[in-house]
Amino acid sequence: MILLGVGISIAVVVFVGFLVARRVGGDSSNFLVAGRMLPLPLVGAALMGQAVDTNATLGNTDLSAEFGFWAGATLPLGLALCLVFTGVFFAKPMNRMGLTTLADYYRLRFGRSTEIASSVLVIVAFCILVAGNLVAGGYLFNYFTGIPYEVGVVAIALIVVAYTGAGGMIADAYTAIIQMTMILVGGVATLIWVAVAYGITIPEGMGPFDFGQLTDPAQGATINWATLIALGIGDIVAIDFMQRVFAAKSPETARRACFVGAAGAAAIGIPFALIALASKAILSEGEIDGPVLFVLLDRYAPLILTIVVLCGIVGASMSTANGAILATASVSVRNLGGVRRVHVEGEADPLLKATRIAMAPVTVIAIVFAIYVQQTGILLTLAFDLLLACLIVPFVLGLVWRRGTGKAAMAAIVVGLVVRLVLFAMTPTMFGVDNTILYFENSIFDAAFDGWPTMIGFAASLVAYVVVALVTKSAHMKGLDIQVAQDIDDALDDPDRFEGEPELVPAGKGAADPARPEAEAT
Repeated sequence: MILLGVGISIAVVVFVGFLVARRVGGDSSNFLVAGRMLPLPLVGAALMGQAVDTNATLGNTDLSAEFGFWAGATLPLGLALCLVFTGVFFAKPMNRMGLTTLADYYRLRFGRSTEIASSVLVIVAFCILVAGNLVAGGYLFNYFTGIPYEVGVVAIALIVVAYTGAGGMIADAYTAIIQMTMILVGGVATLIWVAVAYGITIPEGMGPFDFGQLTDPAQGATINWATLIALGIGDIVAIDFMQRVFAAKSPETARRACFVGAAGAAAIGIPFALIALASKAILSEGEIDGPVLFVLLDRYAPLILTIVVLCGIVGASMSTANGAILATASVSVRNLGGVRRVHVEGEADPLLKATRIAMAPVTVIAIVFAIYVQQTGILLTLAFDLLLACLIVPFVLGLVWRRGTGKAAMAAIVVGLVVRLVLFAMTPTMFGVDNTILYFENSIFDAAFDGWPTMIGFAASLVAYVVVALVTKSAHMKGLDIQVAQDIDDALDDPDRFEGEPELVPAGKGAADPARPEAEAT
């Protein structure tokens, strides 16, 4: 019965995804950024769908049950905080720039080398992010039906690629409404059921008002703050978030959609953290033989509630995975491969075709990650910890400070990456979980150091950028078309004055073929 219910929900999502796919019309602009015409409800749902995933549900509940409210709630709250920051400071100017991927910004602001470096980093990070969402599908099918974990991971991945490959951003936006409705209803209904049937009993020292979790390192404060910072700040340069910002029909729509997504992420994430805390009084230690939420639903919850929640979790994992796969594939072919949009009536758009093909290897890499590291919340945090250490400083300072150059950006990326990887390899735990990915035993750092590498990596990146920017000769926008440079200067002076072209490219690159004036090369 459970498998049937989940199967029906997946079928509905896939049907809607293929139904709206016709709107792509063979144009990569429609496929990647929905023609830049998405209204507020669709952009808001799409952003919420990227923020609310299995990391913010299963990862949230597992961490909350083991370490306390703030250990788990920092996942959805960190993502919500990121959307608030994006809405307040970045959504409007980034939407006005008319970019297709976030890596386009690094090319325009700092040059080709920075574009390549940023592209490689976000591809690695987002393959990890997709993996974290495939993990939930594998666990779900294995726990409730006995299907091998690996088979469940592959099945979810293939389903996601199928309808995303057909409809791209348009399919993502429309299906996100269905998926977010299911997970919101499921989360709130489960909290109500637990409250009515068993009461909300919170173990001492683990509740939302036990702020020792945020002030006392012995209670995990350092790790909790590291998680909040990695997601709240590092996620600002998330390529899936920004791609939805680019797809909004206006800068104001993009700004408001960020706030809608933030509210939705918090509204869904907080109930799941409270459910996890209450489960401590319901489940015995011997009963927990899988994810806490799965055990609670399987052994205590009414069948219909179990089906609704599981449908919501699978939908959340699919929603985030499809957006991440789409964004990663587009960066791979556009910013690494140099494929540009050339839309001519009656002819194939090379960027559209290449992006669809690139989805296959991206998905395979994510599947390998999911099978090797069977974690949920930790994979999300690791992905954006990497971006925090490398890309957030060039992104923010590149917008607000003209002094920064390509050399400064590369210094920030390289120094942040090296420092973060070295500290990662020398720390025995990662966000409270044993470091089984890359650890070299040493006597310098122990588990008490966990959390600090996140902040040190970010600080090292910031120092490197500022120092190099100050000691190198300013060459602001060197090599860019004069009008492009002026447009970005306008954005730096006053984001409300910025009126970018649909596509901005360095002078002499990506220009339309003069023999085919009808072509639009971007």
